Parts: sequence; structure tokens; C-alpha cells
Amino acid sequence: MDFCWITLNVKNMEESLKFYNGLLGIKIFRRFSPNPGVNIAMVGEKYGPKIELICSENNNSKIQSRGISIGFEVKSLDKAVAIKKGPVSPSPKVRFFFIEDPDGVEIQIVENMRE
Repeated sequence: MDFCWITLNVKNMEESLKFYNGLLGIKIFRRFSPNPGVNIAMVGEKYGPKIELICSENNNSKIQSRGISIGFEVKSLDKAVAIKKGPVSPSPKVRFFFIEDPDGVEIQIVENMRE
């Protein structure tokens, strides 16, 4: 079994795409509207796991972001973006920090130091 995607409900699609595509550089794989007032964007590589962003004009419920963390690996933390907390190095071969998306989801940026 392979991991396909994680779904995040977002308040503002354009702000979320500015974060995931503009700031983090994750490609927009596909955008579509399955129903009036509902917009979906899949961000990620064609054959890799994706983040499904769903923005619904009729959804008045609070966006749930507590307890969600998504991790991305980078070659160097020193060249990454603004830090919410960290960096943390739980072992000599890994270090990471957290940033936050527009809806409060923690994004973990990980540097794996290979031999």
C-alpha cells in the first residue's frame, strides 16, 4: 500500500496556494471544482504523495489544524523558510524545524544527514 494524499480543509484557497506553491515550491498538480462553491487543489508531484486542499464557501465550521503536522525533507535547513519552532536535532543524523501554514497546520522541514 502506498500513501496517496492527505486532505486539508482551508479557509482561503489562494492564500494556501501562495504558501504551499509560492513559499514551499510544491507544484500544483491539479485544480478543479466538483460542485459550485467547492474548490480543490492537489499539490505535489505527479507520481508522489500529494496534499489535497479543499475550500468550500458553504463550510462555516472551524478549520481543524490542531495535532496535524506534515513533514518535508530539504537538503539544507540553513536555506529554508521562517521558523515557528526549532531547529531540533534528536540525533546526529537528523534535524528539523516547524513552520505554520495559513490555517495553522504545522509543517515540519527535515534535513536528513546521510553518510
